[in-house]
Amino acid sequence: MVRRPVAWVVAVVLFVEGLGIAALNWFMGVVVDRQEMSLAGLDPDVMSLSSKIGGVVFGLYFALCGLVALLVAIRNRAPAGFGRVLLISVAVVHGLLGAFVWGLVGWRAFLFMVIVLGLVVLLLMTYDREEGEARTAPGAGPVGGDTPESAKTPDAEGTTPEPETAAQPDSGPKKPQNEAEEPQDDVPALTAAVPATTPL
Repeated sequence: MVRRPVAWVVAVVLFVEGLGIAALNWFMGVVVDRQEMSLAGLDPDVMSLSSKIGGVVFGLYFALCGLVALLVAIRNRAPAGFGRVLLISVAVVHGLLGAFVWGLVGWRAFLFMVIVLGLVVLLLMTYDREEGEARTAPGAGPVGGDTPESAKTPDAEGTTPEPETAAQPDSGPKKPQNEAEEPQDDVPALTAAVPATTPL
């Protein structure tokens, strides 16, 4: 399982990168302030202050992204919500920075940016793939999944139909439908004629 080591590496790299960017911009601001440099007629104080503010903002941004990667490594769970958005955004930022530093700094800086970009993308992909496999693993469904749907689905009246049983053979005479009716005998009743008697 390589996803936790990747998360640890991404967290350390982002923390170091945030600290380095903040320190570099602060140093440039101090140099501009002391040398009273100006670019295209801009105020040196404004340039110094903007460089320091930009360094602090970018440093905090990379530190926050590193904190998200650190929490992912500790919890061993995929980032979600705002943390996932931060990791995706830092990957995009490294892609853009890599395109800029290719001509300004050199291929070494470009290679570093590409490596960090690859690590962030690998972190996102490994957690998504392993969690997707865990969700689709066999046996993850409810117990008794072979129950027919007809036996589990309630009818329109909200009652569950009973399973059908085999028809029972007729073992005796049918009972009357109405209790007021009396059963009829199958053999007709015999009536005997009573001889009439005459009085003496």
